Amino acid sequence: MNIERPDLEHLDPEVLAYIEALEAELAQLKQPKGRKISTTAEVEDVNDAPLPEPTEPPTPINIITISADGFAKRTPRHFYSRQRRGGMGVFDLDTPETSPPTILVAAEASQHIIIVTNQVRAFRLAVADLPEAVVRDKGQSLEKWLRFRPDEKAALAFTDLEKGYLILLTERGHIRRLRYHYFGNNLRAGTVLYNLQELGEPMSACWSTGDKDLFIATREGKALRFLEKLVPANGCLGIRLGKDDSAVAITSVNEDSQVFMMSADGKGAIRLMNGFASNKTAGVSGKVAMKTDKLIGAVEVKDSDNIFAISRLSKIIRFQVIEVPPKEGVVQGVNCMALRADETMTIITGTIPQMPNVT
Repeated sequence: MNIERPDLEHLDPEVLAYIEALEAELAQLKQPKGRKISTTAEVEDVNDAPLPEPTEPPTPINIITISADGFAKRTPRHFYSRQRRGGMGVFDLDTPETSPPTILVAAEASQHIIIVTNQVRAFRLAVADLPEAVVRDKGQSLEKWLRFRPDEKAALAFTDLEKGYLILLTERGHIRRLRYHYFGNNLRAGTVLYNLQELGEPMSACWSTGDKDLFIATREGKALRFLEKLVPANGCLGIRLGKDDSAVAITSVNEDSQVFMMSADGKGAIRLMNGFASNKTAGVSGKVAMKTDKLIGAVEVKDSDNIFAISRLSKIIRFQVIEVPPKEGVVQGVNCMALRADETMTIITGTIPQMPNVT
């Protein structure tokens, strides 16, 4: 039966977003599970039907998804269709419910990513080693390339930019600041980055030019901003945490920056840094940045960026930053992802930081 799609523009935006999400998911289901893409420019037809039309020109940037049990895949970014804020997303990494996706990272095929484990050991992996795959794919175990210890798993991943400073944040709110060459070609596989017993497990990382501010956010929605130059060579306490709180995200900002924050219930908010004053010292308590009981991430964004958010059931959504209204004050956030018996796990902008040369 051939039914033409009627004009839906008169519908409520949330209803339209829901319909578009269902359409995107039906398109994904037409792809055989585990089918590989040969190249980014040449994609095989599936059951005589083409893959969903990309919402941007082909790009060398890949979205890498890693699950809790260490399965990973990479898919060209342009194969993730944009939806409107509040959509349901589409299924991404094909993983069991017992091993949800925990890490997203954007990188070009010519680059390397650094994977830091829950035992604070660092590994360098060529992005090209991960076979290119469709959006819905099982991926491959990282143990094919990396030698993990028993009970060791990937905790976070970031692109090796080969310049600047890498800022690491631990669950207890401590910070380590490392120059880019620490992660270069000479990185010895399994290098321990700091004392795990003293500082706690790694929770987040960001690249910085060294002359900006750091914005740290906690699970309870509190945050602190201060000059990066306040961090000594051997690191320091970045933010003082409450009894039941933990640090979840760190990003590099300045006075003109805006930070997107997202909670586990799918709500998101953008805080303008000109309305969030910088503190004169590090290691003190934060103030409320977003009203939530479970913040899952915070990233600096630009109006031209897209947000990628993935859920526990491996639903991933891509929407434009400009759909989220920026605010100077504390907010609860707006609906960014429709969830049913699910929760969001992590977010990225889907872009690679571009930094000037750093001496």
